[in-house]
Amino acid sequence: MLIDIVSDVICPWCFIGKRRLERALQLAPQADLEITWRPFQLNPDFPPEGMDRAEYLRAKFGDANGGNMYQRLRAAAAPDGIDFAFEKIRRTPNTLKPHRLIRWAAGAGRQDAMVEALFRGYFLEGENLSDDGTLVRLAQSAGADPAAAAAYLASDQDVETIRQEDAFARQVGITGVPCFIVDRKFALSGAQPPEALIELFEHARREAESPTPDAV
Repeated sequence: MLIDIVSDVICPWCFIGKRRLERALQLAPQADLEITWRPFQLNPDFPPEGMDRAEYLRAKFGDANGGNMYQRLRAAAAPDGIDFAFEKIRRTPNTLKPHRLIRWAAGAGRQDAMVEALFRGYFLEGENLSDDGTLVRLAQSAGADPAAAAAYLASDQDVETIRQEDAFARQVGITGVPCFIVDRKFALSGAQPPEALIELFEHARREAESPTPDAV
């Protein structure tokens, strides 16, 4: 089974969705599973250095403290074991470089670990994901070679690939994340409960196992 997850590392619902997917896979393990994280930038036009968090919140929500949004997110995430530390976040980043790191980590079989490190770094520790040094340190925590990660970030490798994948996601109708796509055919948007994901897995399995009608 193939699961493509379209997400952004600064999307709290994507972090929640990751935890719910993990629970779904614990409850209903899938054979021959291949998970790929795909890029989607919530703020593709941000400057490379990102934006001051309070300024960003005022511009988007009219409240530099996030209003009731933080309270709702903490309540939603509590059953999934996530204790958001929004108060630690000082900068909302441009996520092009984090997405590049995720793609790079896939080559070493460490993509999920990289995604986890970025989510935890941003939402639990308030790390600045616009900063190369921070990204290298998080990559090392995910098991990557820090020197190789630094060299990769200093290059322009995969920049256009990430931009193209982000644009493609929008072209096919994805307007919000997370979005879970199973076997490149069946999609489920949002941080859905494990039961909904399991139902999606079962539907994809039934379709895969259905006999193909004889060609006429």
